[in-house]
Amino acid sequence: MSKTINIIGSGFSSLAASCYLAKSGHHVEVFEKNGSVGGRARQLKKDGFTFDIGPTWYWMPDVFERFFADFGKKPSDYYSLEKLDPAYEVYFGKDQRVSIPGNLEGIYRNFDKEEPGSAKKLEVFISKAQDSYEIAIKDLVYRPGVSPLELVTPATTKRLGRFFTDISSEVRKEFTSNKLRQILEFPVLFLGAKPSDTPAFYSFMNYADFGLGTWHPKGGMYKVIEGIKDLAESLGVIFHTDSPVQKILAVKGKAKGILVDGKEYYSDIVLSGADYHHSEQLLPQELRQYSENYWSSKTFAPSSLLFYVGFDKKLKNVSHHTLFFDSSFEKHAKNIYDSPEWPEDPLFYASFPSKTDSTCAPEGKEAGIFLIPLAPDLEDTPEIRERYFELILDRFERLTDQKVSENIIFKESFCVNDFKEAYNSYKGNAYGMANTLFQTAFLRPKIKSKKVDQLYFTGQLTVPGPGVPPSLISGKLAAGLIEKNEKN
Repeated sequence: MSKTINIIGSGFSSLAASCYLAKSGHHVEVFEKNGSVGGRARQLKKDGFTFDIGPTWYWMPDVFERFFADFGKKPSDYYSLEKLDPAYEVYFGKDQRVSIPGNLEGIYRNFDKEEPGSAKKLEVFISKAQDSYEIAIKDLVYRPGVSPLELVTPATTKRLGRFFTDISSEVRKEFTSNKLRQILEFPVLFLGAKPSDTPAFYSFMNYADFGLGTWHPKGGMYKVIEGIKDLAESLGVIFHTDSPVQKILAVKGKAKGILVDGKEYYSDIVLSGADYHHSEQLLPQELRQYSENYWSSKTFAPSSLLFYVGFDKKLKNVSHHTLFFDSSFEKHAKNIYDSPEWPEDPLFYASFPSKTDSTCAPEGKEAGIFLIPLAPDLEDTPEIRERYFELILDRFERLTDQKVSENIIFKESFCVNDFKEAYNSYKGNAYGMANTLFQTAFLRPKIKSKKVDQLYFTGQLTVPGPGVPPSLISGKLAAGLIEKNEKN
C-alpha cells in the first residue's frame, strides 16, 4: 500500500532511502535545510575552482555498483570514474615518502623496500582482510541491527576471535616498520576510532584500500550526489531545499509529519537522515529514546578543521591524496580520544583533485583541500584556525620542498562550529559515531524509533556506521525496514 513519506536531510543515506522507497511506489518528499542537496557531501565553487566540502575518497566501488544495480543502472550512467595510481602517498618526514600504487603487486614491492620480507606477510594479511570483506560487505552490513542474532552466522562464528582482538595488535604482530604499521592502521580512521579500539574484523578496510583501490569521480564526489538525486527524481522523489525542519509532528505516539518554516507537512511515515541526536531534539522530551547521558557516553568520530585553498600555480611532490604522518600518531590520537584538546603537532591530510581532474581548477592552477582531525566540541575561533593553517602550511612547504604561501589566491575554512551550524552535528563531529566493539551493529542507535511509531532514522549514527558506502547501505536498510513494518 502506497504511503506518503517525509525524509529529513539529503545526505547519501537519505538519498538512497528516497530511491528505494519511491521505487516501491511511495510518495517521497525530501527536506534539506541547506541550499543544495548532499548533506555533508556538498560542494564549494569559487573563482573557477571546485572543492568537495565533505567526502573526498571514493572507496568500495562495488557498494556503489550494487546500489545502482538495484535500479537497473550503473555508476557510469551518472558519472565517470578514474582509478588513481598512486592511490595516495604518505610523508613521514623530509625525503621520507611512501607511495601506495594502484595495484597490489606494486604495493607488495613498496612494502618489501621498506621492510624486507614484509610482502609475504602483507599477502597473508590482505587475504584475511578480503575474507572479512566478503563476509562484512556482502552480508553483515546489509542487516538492520535489530537483533544480536544478525551477527551469528557460520562464517562469523569461525572468526569470533577477530571481534575480540584489535587491528593495532594484529598489525604490530606482523610488521616492525612503524611506517608500514601506520599505513595499515590508517584506513581504520574512516571508522572513527583508534586502531587499538577497533576490532580486527574491520581489517576489511585494508582490502577496500589495497585490494579495490582508490577512485575519483570526474567533477568530484558531488557528481555522485547529483547522480543519485537524478535517479531519485526519475523515480518521482520531490526535493525541498532551504527547508529546515523545526519539529517532528507526533500524535498519540505516532509520527504524522514535520513542521517546516511554520508549515505542517503531513505524512504516514517520517524518516530522518539528519544527525540522530538533533532529530530526537525535534520531538518532545518524553518521546526521545536516548538521553543526553547516553550520547555523551558514546565514542564519536573526530571533527575536522578543513581548508579549501586556491593556488595560482601547479604544486609539485604531492599526489591527488597525500597524508602527512611526520608527527606522532599516538599523541594526536590521544588529543582526539583520551584527553580532548587541540593537538600540538597534528597529522594532516591534503587532497589536490586538480592533479587528476582538470575541471577542479583553472588551467595552470591547483585546488587544495587540507584536513586536520580533531576532537569534537573544541573551542573554534578564527584565530585558532589561522594558527593551525600557518602551522601545517609551514610543514607542507618543508616536507614537499616548495614555497606556496605567496601563491594562495584564497582560502576558506570549515570547522567544529560549521559542522554544528550547517549539519546540526552532535558536538560538531564530522563522521558520526565510531565503530568500536560496543558500538557495532545492534549496539548502535536503532533505525526504528522505540517510542514513536512510523518514525525511522538513517545515516552515520545508526547502522552500519560512518563513511559514504555505509551511508548508502544505511538508506537501503531503513527503506527495507519501513517496507517490512509498514505494509498496512
